[in-house]
Amino acid sequence: MTKTELVNAIAAKASLNKEQAKKALDATLESIEQALANEDKIQLIGFGTFSVQEKAARKCKNPRTGEIVDVPARKVVKFKASAGLGK
Repeated sequence: MTKTELVNAIAAKASLNKEQAKKALDATLESIEQALANEDKIQLIGFGTFSVQEKAARKCKNPRTGEIVDVPARKVVKFKASAGLGK
């Protein structure tokens, strides 16, 4: 599903026009992005939890050259689906 298809689905289910649905989706995504940038945890009951996880620095092997490469530490977004999401 693309963002446009999601906007159309939101508009249909919430009795909004497409512009209102797009604004609502953009505001939601922006709020989630800001919370994750602040390393907050976002828990949506019945859907899942977004959190920020720290990945440690490590050494990897480049498969093409066989050279050992240092991969720096980084932060990644983790999503854990709720138990009822896939049903």
